[in-house]
Amino acid sequence: MKVVRAETWLCRRDASYFDSKRTVGAPMPWDVVVLRLSTDDGFSSTVGCLAARSGKVVEDYLHETILPVVLGRDVHDREAVWHEYWTVDRHLTFFPVYLPGPVDVALWELAALRAGLPLYKYLGGYRKRLPVYASGLFHDTAEEYVREGTYYRDRGIRAYKAHPGGPWQKDMEIHQSLRDALGKDVTLFSDPVAEYTLDEAVRVGRHLEKLDYRWLEEPFRDFELSKYRRLCETLDIPVAATETTRGAHWGVAQAIALGGVDIVRADVSWKNGVTGTLKIAHLAEAFGINCEIHTTTMALMDVANLHVSCAVRNCEFFEYFVPEENFRFPMKDPLKISEGGFIDVPEGPGLGVEVDWDGIDRMCVSRRETVFSG
Repeated sequence: MKVVRAETWLCRRDASYFDSKRTVGAPMPWDVVVLRLSTDDGFSSTVGCLAARSGKVVEDYLHETILPVVLGRDVHDREAVWHEYWTVDRHLTFFPVYLPGPVDVALWELAALRAGLPLYKYLGGYRKRLPVYASGLFHDTAEEYVREGTYYRDRGIRAYKAHPGGPWQKDMEIHQSLRDALGKDVTLFSDPVAEYTLDEAVRVGRHLEKLDYRWLEEPFRDFELSKYRRLCETLDIPVAATETTRGAHWGVAQAIALGGVDIVRADVSWKNGVTGTLKIAHLAEAFGINCEIHTTTMALMDVANLHVSCAVRNCEFFEYFVPEENFRFPMKDPLKISEGGFIDVPEGPGLGVEVDWDGIDRMCVSRRETVFSG
């Protein structure tokens, strides 16, 4: 079962979902490169590659650097391919962190399709559903956060994560407003995606403890491990980090070893696929730490996240980036959230979802193909 064909569709969306503080003047049209790998025995897997900053760069990297490693390879040789990407990365490539992941996801799905199993069953199922929380809201006022939080609470999503990203005093105002409006029964998280000083993070963390928030996430950049260690030693509320840590499980291991994290983060896009995410989850489990799977901001890859989350024990929630319609492409139908705020893993073979090929064709500005010639 060898990979013999790789096809990409660069889809231009002409939409920017981040504010100017995060784009900092650089274009961010939120393009997506759709990748399809096909095998010599008739199976194919379609995944999404993050290309929010430059779809052309992602397209070129895939065809010139990433895909030559996997073409002609048996889909079951995932571990060898995974380590070879690290060799390529180290020897004068340093490609975007989110490029090996989609290829790894496709290899796992191809194997699951051949076995006739949903991916989570192929990995070794632990559960079939998880509570889901809304995440990824970017607003200017506490009132806007409250309005959005109330909307998702009323839909049955019983947990909510705000991404304030403002001055820490403003963040505390938003934290208070959300708790006052949503009540004590709603699980709340804070992810400021901020560059707090240590003193600011302690002040915010103490406030969150009084408000009974579930965790404080990413108050510093991931490489500021000494600050994280001191924060974890000071606060009672769990501190979540490693969302953007490079090096897959090797990078996350440094944060754990230093005592700089209470909850680790991983996902199939930024942590080198299913293989990398499983390594991190199992590493964290050995230390009694949860690995909460981080959204990829692309629903098709988030489905792969869901399968991994349902194949490990130490993951408690599923992160759902909102507004849903902004991040659904190239998946055809929205993820289904049941009454009570749970999301069920698809039971069809592989990822078990349908791709929106009409939408892909409509937005495609460049289509390329690389075929194995060995």
